[in-house]
Amino acid sequence: MPHTRRTLLGGSLAVPLGLALSTALASPALASPRRAAAFVRSGRPAALWGTQSGEVTSHSAAIWTRSDRPARMYVETSPSESFRYGVRRHGGPFLGPATDHTGTTTLRDLPPGRHIHYRVVLTDPDDPRRSGEPVHGSFRTTPASRRHDVRFLWSGDLAGQGWGINPELGGYRVFDEMRLRDPDFFLFSGDTIYADGPIKAAVPLPDGRVWHNVTTEEKSKVAETLDEFRGNFRYNLLDRNLRDFYAQVPVVAQWDDHEVRNNWYPGQLLDDPRYTVKDVDTLAARARQAFGEYFPVTDLRGGRTEGRMYRVLRHGPLLDVFVLDMRTYRDANSPGRQTEDRVGILGAEQLAWLKRELSRSRATWKVIAADMPLGIVVPDGAVNFEAVAQGDPGAPLGRELQIAELLRHIKHQHITGTLWLTADVHYTAANHYAPERAAFSDFAPFWEFVSGPIGAGGFPAGRLDATFGPKTEFVQSAPVANMSPAENPPYYGEVEIDGGSGELTVRLRRQGGGVLFTRVLQPGRVGQS
Repeated sequence: MPHTRRTLLGGSLAVPLGLALSTALASPALASPRRAAAFVRSGRPAALWGTQSGEVTSHSAAIWTRSDRPARMYVETSPSESFRYGVRRHGGPFLGPATDHTGTTTLRDLPPGRHIHYRVVLTDPDDPRRSGEPVHGSFRTTPASRRHDVRFLWSGDLAGQGWGINPELGGYRVFDEMRLRDPDFFLFSGDTIYADGPIKAAVPLPDGRVWHNVTTEEKSKVAETLDEFRGNFRYNLLDRNLRDFYAQVPVVAQWDDHEVRNNWYPGQLLDDPRYTVKDVDTLAARARQAFGEYFPVTDLRGGRTEGRMYRVLRHGPLLDVFVLDMRTYRDANSPGRQTEDRVGILGAEQLAWLKRELSRSRATWKVIAADMPLGIVVPDGAVNFEAVAQGDPGAPLGRELQIAELLRHIKHQHITGTLWLTADVHYTAANHYAPERAAFSDFAPFWEFVSGPIGAGGFPAGRLDATFGPKTEFVQSAPVANMSPAENPPYYGEVEIDGGSGELTVRLRRQGGGVLFTRVLQPGRVGQS
C-alpha cells in the first residue's frame, strides 16, 4: 500500500509528563519566565499551561486556563496593560478533576472595538487569600463600525506524522512569527492534535541528521481513554511559542479527523490492531469532551452532547466566519458514486443551518471555514474517498451532491462575498472554481484557499476533480511524502480586509519565507473571477 500523509503514523518512546513539562520550562526555546515563576509560590495553584481567548464578540469573550491542582478561576480585565485603572473582576468556575482542571470564563459587557488586557488569577478553593502567579493575555473585541480593518490567519495540522516539539529548533517557532503579525484571531482549521500519532523521542532525517522530540506518556500510543486525549492537547501546550501566541491571539478552533483517529466517520468499527477500543463513536465522544475542555468553545464544555462544533463567528460588519464540522455528521467513506445522498459530508441539519445563516448574513465577506477541501481528491484506501471529491469529473455524485445544493443556493439567493478556507492536505494552494469549466455549472465562481501544515509532515499536491471546475492558480508543496518541518517549513494563510474599500486580500505565507501568493478580491460580488 503506498505511503500517504494518513498512513505514516509511527510509534513512540515516552517520558513522564512531569519530566516533559520540566524540560519544556527549563529550555530557553520553550520556557516562559512568568510561568516558571509560579513554582516559587509553593502550594498555590499555578496556570502553567497558559491562557487562551476565544468566541470574541463586540461585547464578550471566553477565557480559558488550566490549573495544576484544584482551584477557583477569576479573570481581571483592564484597558491598561499595567492594570493601573479600570480593573474589573469576573468570577469563574471551579477547576477540578471533572474537567482535567481546565475552565472557561465568559467576560461580558466589554466595550466594542477595544484592546482588552486580562489576567487569570487562580486561588485556593479553601483559602481565597492564597493565589497563584497571574497569567496575562489580551485580545481585541470586534468593531461595531466597518471602518476598522480586519486581519486573521489560518492553518491546520499540528504535531502530525511524528513531528512534534523539537527544542533544538526552538519548538513551534511559526507561532511566534504569526504572533508578530498581530492578527485579530487565528482560525485553527482542524487536526489541532494527532490523537492517533504517537511521538518518538528521535526520528532520523534523510540527510543523516536526527529530529528530537519532547515526548510524554500520553503521546507514546494512540489515544483511547479520556485522559490520553487530554494528554494530546496538553502536549502542544508544552511549547512556549504556542502558549504566547494563544495569550495574544484569540483562537477559533474546529476539528477534523486526527482529533479522534485517521479518516474516521460515525458508526465506524476499527480493525486497527493498535486500538483496544474498536467503536469510533466511543473514541469520538472522549475526544469531543477533551476538545471542549482544552479550547474556549463554551458549547462543548464538560462534553455536552447538545453542543456542536459548527457555528458562526461574527466579526463586525465586514466579516462572518462559518465554521463547519465536516466530520461528525458525514456518511461512511465510500467510492462516492451515489446518485442520491441526503447525509453527505455535512448532514442535513448542518446544511440547512449553513444555507439559512448565509442568507441571513449582512457581512461584506462570508468566509466558509471548511476542515476539508472541496475539489482536491483525498483517498481513503484503494477505493474509498475521505473528502468531497471522488475523482469522477462528471456530474455531482455522492457527497458532491450536497455541495452542489449549497453552491446553487448561494448563486440563486445572490449571496455575495463568499470564499472558502481549508487545510488538511499538507500543502498550500489557491484554487479557483468556475462554472464554464465545470460539469455542474449552476453556481457562481468562487475561490478556495488552502494552507498548512502548521507543524506536521509535508506532502505532494493532490489532483483536482473537475466536477465544480477547479483550476489551481498557485500551489507549493513538498516533493516527497512526509517531509519534516525542518525540510519543509510550515505554511499559514493571512486574510486582510480593508475597512475603507472593503477589499479582501489573501496571502499564502511560509515560515521564514514571506508571502508566496497574493490575491485581492472585490466586495459586493456573487462570484469572483
